[in-house]
Amino acid sequence: MKEKRRDHYYRKAKEEGYRSRAAYKLAQIHKRFGIFREGDVVVELGAAPGGWSQVALRLIGKSGFLIGVDLQKIKPIEGAVFIKGDFTDNETVERIREILGGRDVSVVISDMSPNISGVYSTDHARSIYLSEIALKFAIETLKRGGVFVVKIFEGDLIGDYVKKAKRYFGMVKLYSPKASRSSSSEIYMVAKGFKGRHETDEPAENS
Repeated sequence: MKEKRRDHYYRKAKEEGYRSRAAYKLAQIHKRFGIFREGDVVVELGAAPGGWSQVALRLIGKSGFLIGVDLQKIKPIEGAVFIKGDFTDNETVERIREILGGRDVSVVISDMSPNISGVYSTDHARSIYLSEIALKFAIETLKRGGVFVVKIFEGDLIGDYVKKAKRYFGMVKLYSPKASRSSSSEIYMVAKGFKGRHETDEPAENS
């Protein structure tokens, strides 16, 4: 708690009414890459406590639509639909699809993190696993030209993951927002210009 109180972004979030300091990470990603547009349909993975949702909703406006999913229950936010569930379960993914109701998804954002074991190689591998599932979902649901943003823990598996993403997106960049703590190993992959699925692709494992 002492570290949080000294943290500039933690204090700023409290002052400006954001649910978490992570809100500024997404705001900085958007400022750098132009992630959202008014009217976008957004699916957010790992949405609790809702800081990212607040930023996204402000940027997509009242004509936009946002679904967020997390293992934890999320306090309601006007304009968003939240699901409590495990995104790695087929049932949760089907609930998302039902709520979308055929809407074309413009943006998929994921701030999911694995349970931290303290063993760096294990945590990195678990992070890549969650990121792979998020990428598969994005490939299955994004409209052409869509955007995908995902948090990853840095490590030796990132190269292959980025290479795979480049098959599907016109631009793929790794980016570390200023709001990320200096001690954190997290980095964000920003992928824009979704090209569509390939005919040889297998259906997503959790679709």
